[in-house]
Amino acid sequence: MHHRVRPAVVGLPTMASVSTAELLARFDAQMRRDLPPPSPAWRVERDGRVVRWVSPPELPWGCGVQWSDLDEDTADGAIAEQVSYFAGLARRFEWKTFGHDRPADLEARLRAAGLEAGDEEALLIGAVDEVAGATAGATPPPGITVRCLDDGEPLDGIAALQSAVWGGDWGWLVAELGEERQADPGAISIHVAEAEGQIVCAAWARFHRGTEFASLWGGSTLQAWRRRGIYRSLVARRAAQARERGLRYLQVDASPDSRPILERMGLRVVSTTRPFVWSPPSP
Repeated sequence: MHHRVRPAVVGLPTMASVSTAELLARFDAQMRRDLPPPSPAWRVERDGRVVRWVSPPELPWGCGVQWSDLDEDTADGAIAEQVSYFAGLARRFEWKTFGHDRPADLEARLRAAGLEAGDEEALLIGAVDEVAGATAGATPPPGITVRCLDDGEPLDGIAALQSAVWGGDWGWLVAELGEERQADPGAISIHVAEAEGQIVCAAWARFHRGTEFASLWGGSTLQAWRRRGIYRSLVARRAAQARERGLRYLQVDASPDSRPILERMGLRVVSTTRPFVWSPPSP
C-alpha cells in the first residue's frame, strides 16, 4: 500500500510553541501505544498496560514491548509476564525504555529480570518545517553523489557499509529494510551517499501511517568521509520528504556523535531511550 502524498501543512506549530510534555504525549500515543506495525503479518497485542508486537515467525527481529504504563506495584509482574510470554514462543524480544517511563526504576527492574541493556541514546524531536528550513540548500561535498534508492535496488552495499563502520554481520538490517520496503514502499525511503561507486553513508526515513511523525535512521559514515556535511545533506533530503507528506515532526534516536549536529538543525532533546533485550536460553 502506497502512502498518499499530501500537500505541506501551512502554519504548523513551531517547536517553541509546543512544550516538552506535549511532544512526549504525542510521541507516546502515536509512535508507541497506537503505532501500526510494518505489515499486517505482525500482531499487536495489548496485555494490560503493555503493548507488544509479535513479528512473523520467520523474522528474527521485531518482537518487543512498544509501550507500557506501569507503576511500582505492577511493573515486576508485567515484566515477568512478558518474559514468560516470549519464552513460550522461544523468541528474542526487546523492551525499549524511555527516560520518562514509569516507574522511575523500570530499567533496574528489567535488568533484575535478566534483560540485557544496550546503549542509551537521546530522543530528539523537531518540527518538520523548521528542520527543512534550517537544512535547505545543504549539499554533499564534491565527489559525493546522494540519491534515493529505487524500490528494486539491492541493499547489500548498506550492510557492507555498516560492517565497515561497526564490524559484525549486518545482513539482518538488509533483510529488515527489504521486508519493510516490500510491505509498504511508500512508508520508507532509503538514501545513500556514494563516492566512486562505493556507498560511504546511508540513511533512511520511515513515514508512519496515521501519525504526525517521520523518524530518521542510519547515517553511519565511513571514517574518511566524516565532518564534510554528508549527514546534514541526508537529513535535509529526508526532512523535505516529510514536509511533502504534510508531516509535523521528525524523531531521531541519536548517538552522542549525532546529537549536537541534530540540535543545530533545530531538533530538541526531549528524553532518553535505551533498549533491553531478552533472549531464550540456548538449547
